[in-house]
Amino acid sequence: MTPDALLDLLRARRSVRRFRPEPPPRDLLERLVEAAVTAPSASNKQPWRFVIVTDRPRIEALAAAVREAVERIAGHVDPSAVDAFRAYGDYFTRFEAAPALIVALHRGLTILSNLVDDALDPADRARIEAMERQSGLIGTALALENLLLMAHALGLGASGMTGPLVADDRLRALLDVPPSWNITALVPVGWPAEAPGPTARKPAASVIRWVP
Repeated sequence: MTPDALLDLLRARRSVRRFRPEPPPRDLLERLVEAAVTAPSASNKQPWRFVIVTDRPRIEALAAAVREAVERIAGHVDPSAVDAFRAYGDYFTRFEAAPALIVALHRGLTILSNLVDDALDPADRARIEAMERQSGLIGTALALENLLLMAHALGLGASGMTGPLVADDRLRALLDVPPSWNITALVPVGWPAEAPGPTARKPAASVIRWVP
């Protein structure tokens, strides 16, 4: 693939939130994960796992848990903003319409934090622990981009969603996520029932800061 072809693929990918009812075949869902796990990760620890959900009642239960969390939060939003918040929160449950759901999990690294002694300055220890937590999250985020690009290349619709994490505790229980793992994002997947247009992007020049 040429650099221009790769850039065209990146620019053509869309976040799809409306799907046809028929589920994608299992082998295509597995290909998405095959693409995901080619991503780089700190120390090649590959800090990811992927839970694939195709059971309709389970997906509906996940969406109901998110909806309940949105309603609880809405009770603590300023009345002047509550309608806007509910409209925003409605996006958090859009995965309910998908015939398949991929839930990405991550966990932090425990390498350097296991090597230092107890006399290390607490500020240094805190930075190490933050780096290790973020390394797992960042590696899995890189894997998710691979997954989304493969979905687009296969003609599938998908989107990465973090809004549902307002119900992280209930999602963990419904998916039986082990305590050592964290939910990174939910990715609804299916054959698209919409063709979203391009969204505005800041030009690259506006987000670059050159340091001499």
